[in-house]
Amino acid sequence: MTILQSVIQRMANNSASSKAWCITLVSAILVIVADKGKPQYAWIAVIPTLLFFVLDAYYLALEKGFRNAYNSFINKLHSEALSAADLFVVNPQGGQFGLFARSILSFSVWPFYATLLGMIYAAKAFVI
Repeated sequence: MTILQSVIQRMANNSASSKAWCITLVSAILVIVADKGKPQYAWIAVIPTLLFFVLDAYYLALEKGFRNAYNSFINKLHSEALSAADLFVVNPQGGQFGLFARSILSFSVWPFYATLLGMIYAAKAFVI
């Protein structure tokens, strides 16, 4: 159980770190673009935003998969259907594509990156 809990915690930390790194990279790109006076290059900041969007959704999908595995383990433990082989299984459960699709639509992912894309557009249009 501790292994699954630590994996779930690690996925949550990776998701938070990806958001922090995305903001850092986008800010650096926009500062360089503003310094050079080339507003047409502000769209370069969209590339890391989209890449981190996919990475964040992937981490969230893995987190959900490991939570499913944890819940399944707990259910087997309580129903006394747990076998020795179940003790060493550390695989996410659930369809990875379905979990990924739900993660993209998650409230913790798409509003953050949609807002960041809006801020990139606003920076290009009004500031740079």
